[in-house]
Amino acid sequence: MRSREIEHWDAEDVDAWEAGGKDVARRNLIWSVFAEHVGFSVWSIWSVMVLFMPADVFGIDPAGKFILGAVPTLVGGVLRIPYTVATAKFGGRNWTIVSALALLIPTLLTLYFVNRPDTSFTTFLIVAAFAGLGGGNFASSMANINVFYPQRLKGWALGLNAGGGNLGVPVIQLIGLGVIAAVGSAYGHASVVCLVYLALIVVAAAGAALFMDNVRNQRADYSYMRIALRVPQSWAVAFLYIGTFGSFIGYGFAFGQILQVSFLAGGDRPTQAALHAAQIAFIGPLLGSLARPYGGKWADRFGGARVTLAGFAAMTVAALVVAAASAIADGNDHVPSGAVMVALVAGFIALFVVSGIGNGAVTKMIPSVFAAKAQGLPLDPAERAVWSQNTSGAMIGVVGAIGALGGVAINLVLRSSYASTKSATTAFWVFTVFYLVCAAVCWAVFLRRPAERAKTLPHNVTADLPVRA
Repeated sequence: MRSREIEHWDAEDVDAWEAGGKDVARRNLIWSVFAEHVGFSVWSIWSVMVLFMPADVFGIDPAGKFILGAVPTLVGGVLRIPYTVATAKFGGRNWTIVSALALLIPTLLTLYFVNRPDTSFTTFLIVAAFAGLGGGNFASSMANINVFYPQRLKGWALGLNAGGGNLGVPVIQLIGLGVIAAVGSAYGHASVVCLVYLALIVVAAAGAALFMDNVRNQRADYSYMRIALRVPQSWAVAFLYIGTFGSFIGYGFAFGQILQVSFLAGGDRPTQAALHAAQIAFIGPLLGSLARPYGGKWADRFGGARVTLAGFAAMTVAALVVAAASAIADGNDHVPSGAVMVALVAGFIALFVVSGIGNGAVTKMIPSVFAAKAQGLPLDPAERAVWSQNTSGAMIGVVGAIGALGGVAINLVLRSSYASTKSATTAFWVFTVFYLVCAAVCWAVFLRRPAERAKTLPHNVTADLPVRA
């Protein structure tokens, strides 16, 4: 039986990479993607459950359902900080097993309570909070895969890892669609979705146990996080990730609910509205997830900042389309015409696709920033590589946590918009302005003066450099 421990790993060693290192990296990537994929599905399980929860049975209105989407997003974002450190402390393989098995908790809780419509809203919020465990998996998976791949391939590898994980959102929505189409949207049928994921969680944990490895010369402790946060560009990257990943996960939770409200306003019965919403809701997250690796690949070729700037320009236009379509429906007593629904769906899908591309591009910027900063450190080349690898690995978790908070904000802004005006129009005017601000920050920090990235780090960063593995 092969050892599950790798004492020393140097992805930049070309000879070792070609002699078998790339096969080890690929094997770990495959099972990391699968475990993260299941984690994303569990994280977004309430975007599906709400389709099985009619307001007249559960007593939860659209504004309340947006809160059910915001709570797991918030918890998942916060958990990304400790999850990033956990992979280095316990080993990537070990932590993937533990974090996958932990997903049994929210899945079993959801299975139990979604069949009890007399459950209080507070209890549903607590159950939804446990689904946040799935959100933490992203950070641990990304930090782990960051170690396995050389700098020249990080954009593609991290984009593929994240994109494969992101696919968990549309896949669980597709499973929900299949259940609704086959047996209907009565709340008891939501159990089928939960049972499917109980099986997939076991497969993810078993796959990690059998095929993944622990890298012993990996560090991503809190000291590296503190160092990363002293680098000014780190905060800019985190802000941009709020705009890209925050949009993806926020819309992933909200899109189905917005569609369901729109179909109900158009005269559909609750069962029809749930089915029609489920038939469309998965398309945006699916295309956004598939686009993410290409964002990383294009960032490898053209530069992460250029791809990100173009992405925010496109997201601004898409948000304007959604805002305009929603405003037209408002003028018709909130009843959307066929043309308005087409514009609404097209705008949303564009937002998903471009935010997916932006996710891949921004993620690539993280190791690039620290690789550039490492060149100014008073270290030998090997120590610079260790510093860059460990600091960027730690920062991926921080950026992921901050970015997830964007998803919380999207659901809260949408909740406020629906509570005050019964539509999403106001929310999308807010999002349009925010994307313009993101584009301005990207240009000012990373494109106006690109040489800033390579400037020598200030003394408060270099005073205590933990470079040893």
